[in-house]
Amino acid sequence: MYKRQLLGFPNAGKSTFISRVSAARPKIADYPFTTLVPQVGIARVGDGYDTLVIADLPGLIEGAAEGAGLGHQFLKHVERCRVLLHLVDVSASAERDPVEAWRALEDELLRYSPELHAKPRLTVGSKCFEDDGWEARLAELNEVAGGTVLGVSSVLGGGVEEVLRTAHQIVRADEEAQEG
Repeated sequence: MYKRQLLGFPNAGKSTFISRVSAARPKIADYPFTTLVPQVGIARVGDGYDTLVIADLPGLIEGAAEGAGLGHQFLKHVERCRVLLHLVDVSASAERDPVEAWRALEDELLRYSPELHAKPRLTVGSKCFEDDGWEARLAELNEVAGGTVLGVSSVLGGGVEEVLRTAHQIVRADEEAQEG
């Protein structure tokens, strides 16, 4: 079972993140659907021996819950994970408004499976620290997502360790809940 699953629309920064935190080497390019097959990596958390298994799927599109694109095939992979890591591009060059992207992906998960939508998740604003105005977009996303939204720049390394530690805590809490 995957411990953590990267979710997001095309070009949200999923492949860059997994390449930053693990030995996985997915194809990375600035066009949609660069990732055509799932990529799996193992990330070390902190200075200890804790690790997370991470799966990066090709970007979802609206209508995935109804099978658009390869929606059902990829959403079946998501069902196998414990924690969803929802990456949303908050850069000035984002292809869509971060709040709109977050809402659309949340809607796809709910329409596909209420059980999948109920899985623990961490929302991460990606491509932070790379341009002006990302703080305001991240704050707006945080307000709508109703929880702690972390910011990360996988290219620059900013926020990566905090995302890994927080995701690890969520995985541990979920494991304890499943055992108890």
